[in-house]
Amino acid sequence: MLAALLSKSGSRPAFTSQLQQLRFLNVHEYQGAELMAKFGVNVPTGIPAFTLSEVESAARKLADEKGEIVLKSQILAGGRGLGKFTNGLQGGVHIVKAEQAKDLAAKMLHQTLVTKQTGPSGKPVNTLYIAKKMKLAREMYFAILLDRKTSGPIIIACSEGGTSIEDLAEKYPEKIIKVPIDIRQGLTASQADQVVAGLEVQGDKAAAAKQVQALYDVFVKTDCTMVEVNPLAETPEGHLLAADAKLGFDDNAAYRQKAVFDMKDDTQIDPREVAASKYDLNYIGLDGNIGCMVNGAGLAMATMDIIKLHGGAPANFLDVGGNASEQQVIEAFKILTSDKQVKAILVNIFGGIMKCDIIASGIVNAAKQVGVQVPLVVRLEGTNVEKGKDIIKNSGLAIVAAEDLDDAAKKACATITA
Repeated sequence: MLAALLSKSGSRPAFTSQLQQLRFLNVHEYQGAELMAKFGVNVPTGIPAFTLSEVESAARKLADEKGEIVLKSQILAGGRGLGKFTNGLQGGVHIVKAEQAKDLAAKMLHQTLVTKQTGPSGKPVNTLYIAKKMKLAREMYFAILLDRKTSGPIIIACSEGGTSIEDLAEKYPEKIIKVPIDIRQGLTASQADQVVAGLEVQGDKAAAAKQVQALYDVFVKTDCTMVEVNPLAETPEGHLLAADAKLGFDDNAAYRQKAVFDMKDDTQIDPREVAASKYDLNYIGLDGNIGCMVNGAGLAMATMDIIKLHGGAPANFLDVGGNASEQQVIEAFKILTSDKQVKAILVNIFGGIMKCDIIASGIVNAAKQVGVQVPLVVRLEGTNVEKGKDIIKNSGLAIVAAEDLDDAAKKACATITA
């Protein structure tokens, strides 16, 4: 979304479509609120609940003068309000009387919520966020992300928010302000004032500038890839409030952001991707039926393309890397064979750092250990390729050898249509 906004606003070209696993950590709304509060960002009052009794207790504490609270499903996807539970309940966000919160929560907690961003399988709701109802005078948009053109952070802000920022950028491009930040200097006072002016803050502008600085501190000091606040709201008293925010973190900083990365919720991620990450494998599940195991992201892309060229459909992107161990190969086979939609497996290896005979031994041992029940096509090329082919040939397994990538794709596709 933000990439498209930068493109529309002319800051840099649109991203080209690229398939790769990006393990940027995302956190739940309540986790982001707790983190931002530590840096002095004003956030709504709320309590996460993991059980129905906790929902009941939190609802009593946070009920407003009308006796109402906001009950929010916590999933790592947008569109919660318009989502639908697989049990038939409409909406993942509800305003409800405190005394009715427990009964409604029973239809939400530990259920599956489907939104426009989750896909048809939906996401499990293991946490509910009980929030105090907010009184907001205005809604604005605020984000910080990394900009390729300036090679640093950039603040994007708009005096209107709470809705699709892309639509606003298209209709009212003049309302979008962009403030690139020199990472060596940090956010200056004049830049914070520029953002406040662009937001058209009506209340205390000095306090608003401090909130902008606090949000920038969150971005820099926790190694964020993105801080998006939509809406950034202004209360009737003139205070800025990060009413709803999405935070993303760079996995390269996991070693120094342990407290942040301990928030990771594996239940929100494809189990196959979770398994792959444990063994440093790059995996993305797709909708096809030919499982792919390749060493190198570029070779993986080429493999998927040529499968499509010959009428097949790749079931995944799986890159074992240039120096995969036998254990990694075994785990890769486990992931591929656990996918019921996989009807054939194509292994495409170019031996460079990892020699073909070593990877061939790993493939054979992995196939024996896992027990591959679908056709297995193997193409080897590179260092010690003849030794590798001999190992495959003498393995005693029904492995289909391929001479080149084109031959491998044809043979893999043929096993599906046979």
